[in-house]
Amino acid sequence: MATRQLCRSIVLQALYEWDFHKQKEDLIAVMERDMQEFGPGIDEPEFAWKLLKGVIDHKKELDTIITKAAPDWPLEQIAIMDRNALRIGLYELLFADRNEVPPKVAINEAIEISKNYGGPNSGKFINGVLGTVYREIGEPGKDDGPKPKADAKEEQKEEKTEKKLKP
Repeated sequence: MATRQLCRSIVLQALYEWDFHKQKEDLIAVMERDMQEFGPGIDEPEFAWKLLKGVIDHKKELDTIITKAAPDWPLEQIAIMDRNALRIGLYELLFADRNEVPPKVAINEAIEISKNYGGPNSGKFINGVLGTVYREIGEPGKDDGPKPKADAKEEQKEEKTEKKLKP
C-alpha cells in the first residue's frame, strides 16, 4: 500500500474510533496509537497528521457540505466509516493543496478507502456525494493533463518561421 494511502487509512481508523465513541476520546492519543500499530516507520507521518488536523479544523464545514450534498441522508444516519471517508475526501477536495492532491485524486482515494473499509455500496455513495460537490465547485483540474504535442508538420513550420525571423 502506498504511503499516502496508508496515511489516509490510519486517519480514517482514528476518526472512526473517535466518532464511534461520540468524540469523547482523546483523538491525538487514538491517532498516535494507530500510527504506531498500523504505520510504524511510515515515510511521511506529517501527511497523516496534516490530514487529521485539516479534517478536524474544517469538520463543521465538511458536515454542512455533506448534509447539503446528500439531503436524503441525515449525517447521523450515514455509516460512521462512510461519514469519515467523506470528511477526508471533502477536506482534500476543498481545502488541501491542489498541487499536492489534485481533485480527482482526492475523489478516487476517498472512493477506494470506502470500498476497502465500508459497506458494499459505500464506494457508489462516496462517489455520488464527492462528484456532486466537484461539479458544484466547477470541476477544478478537469482539463489538466499532458498537453498534446503538435504534429511533426506543425513543428517544422514553426522552426522555419523562427529561422526566417532570426537576423
